[in-house]
Amino acid sequence: MGAPRIAVAVVTMGNRPAEVDALLRSVAKQDLPPTRIVIVGNGSPLPEFAERLSLPGEVTPVELDENLGCPGGRNVALARLREFGDVDIVVELDDDGLLVDADVLRHVGDLFAADPRLGIVGFRIADEHGETQQRHVPRVGSSDPLRGGYVTGFLGGGHAFRTAMLDEVGDWPAEFFFAHEETDLAWRAVDRGWRILYAPELLLQHPKTSPARHAIYYRVNARNRVWLVRRRLPLALIPVHLGVWTLLTLLRVRSAAGLRAWFGGFVEGVRQSAGERRPMRWGTVWRLTRLGRPPVI
Repeated sequence: MGAPRIAVAVVTMGNRPAEVDALLRSVAKQDLPPTRIVIVGNGSPLPEFAERLSLPGEVTPVELDENLGCPGGRNVALARLREFGDVDIVVELDDDGLLVDADVLRHVGDLFAADPRLGIVGFRIADEHGETQQRHVPRVGSSDPLRGGYVTGFLGGGHAFRTAMLDEVGDWPAEFFFAHEETDLAWRAVDRGWRILYAPELLLQHPKTSPARHAIYYRVNARNRVWLVRRRLPLALIPVHLGVWTLLTLLRVRSAAGLRAWFGGFVEGVRQSAGERRPMRWGTVWRLTRLGRPPVI
């Protein structure tokens, strides 16, 4: 079997043209060029990229009439890549990220080639000073961002998927729009026996941000957490998980407006359909716990 064929997918709302150009230039500098690059304009037009930036491989721009959210936009990119049918690995990158090293794609290919049950590889995200926020380390509590290994989640900003894994477990939950979509996909992957590797040597430089910068953060975060557990947890664990996170929210959120938005989203998540219910097996609960992230926290 030959080396995995790698594609790069980027979703942008058109509000970061300079950052997208810089990201694509860092992709063009990779010592293993991607087979394809798909760029999705999420409710926005796209400029011409391929010749202006001298991009490698075949570049496919896709312009959407409306913003489908991050998971919805990424699903559009995945669907287009499936139509081509010549990609084994998809690397998805935030539009304001940057690949600092030139060997990232080659190393991604090596990792997947070495482990046939590796479904997801998560990158390390660090700002321009090399600092990684703790929320970007896929482990509970304070953990060394430079310690790699098998984990139970990954970062949406920089990661790679094996397409065979996606074909088996399904794509992003588009209805989430924003927040917790990575956990939904990760739990499905682990439940099907796929492994998730956190590889801190794969660096995506990304500005330091707070998820609360988004106006919809508290509402959508609460709604999607309820949807997530309704879809994926055994019934006995649902009240435990939601009870823990309600308590944590009361301790962490200081503003009355934030709490009102969170509880409004919580009620929305209870009242509205969560979509398919395909709860994980109890064996998966044990595997998640053994890897350091029990699904009740």
